[in-house]
Amino acid sequence: MPGIICLYVKNSILSNKIKVAAVSYLNTKPLLYGIERSKVFDRIEMVVNYPSQLARSLQEGSIDLALLPVAAMPGIAGAEIISDYGIAADGNVVSVALFSQVPLHEIKSVYLDYQSRTSVKLAEVLLKNHWKLDVELVPATEHYIDYINGANAGVIIGDRALKQLNSFEYIYDLSAAWKEYTGLDFTFAAWVANKKLPVDFIAEFNEANAAGLQHIEEVILENPFPFYDLRTYYTENICYRLDEKKVAGMRKFHELIKQ
Repeated sequence: MPGIICLYVKNSILSNKIKVAAVSYLNTKPLLYGIERSKVFDRIEMVVNYPSQLARSLQEGSIDLALLPVAAMPGIAGAEIISDYGIAADGNVVSVALFSQVPLHEIKSVYLDYQSRTSVKLAEVLLKNHWKLDVELVPATEHYIDYINGANAGVIIGDRALKQLNSFEYIYDLSAAWKEYTGLDFTFAAWVANKKLPVDFIAEFNEANAAGLQHIEEVILENPFPFYDLRTYYTENICYRLDEKKVAGMRKFHELIKQ
């Protein structure tokens, strides 16, 4: 996918740096803006990859800290949220949705976006428990959006979802559906580590995340995007602070995916 890059810096000088991983979607830009311009960035070796790859890297120990899809947390020993910031929503998130050319009751199969484990699990929970649809779940390949037609729907996430908002007759926002089903907010990703990190680093890292949110206008200017208003996206659709409501929603989600 254009815009996704992998940066693996192998210089021995960086051997003591903390390896931090995130995704390059637009929704992470405010957080990364603050991190990249803070003093904590000097202590970091940054890796950028698909969200579905971050859990494996954290589990294998090739990274120390990740903006991790929350569905992956139960499968990682010692996984712990270390920051007050992440990616969440209270209702419509816009960039995580089920796209279809037919209404829900006519859908026969659903392609599942290969880039995000959390969004796929959320779709499965909603299809089974909320919408109560008996549909075929199809692991998607790279060009699966081309096959979303007729009774074939698909979960699309991230920047690609924002680009598809005018391409489909029916769009079912998964975060809004979760809110309708549970009454709770939904957390998509959190900064997670599975090893002890220095206390001063965690404090500096948290401050850097907070600082990025004070520069939304600069982030918008740096990321021209004609498909959707980023000011609305960053200030109304995405919730970056993980308050108690976001944590409660995450706990409920973990309970449901265990079932």
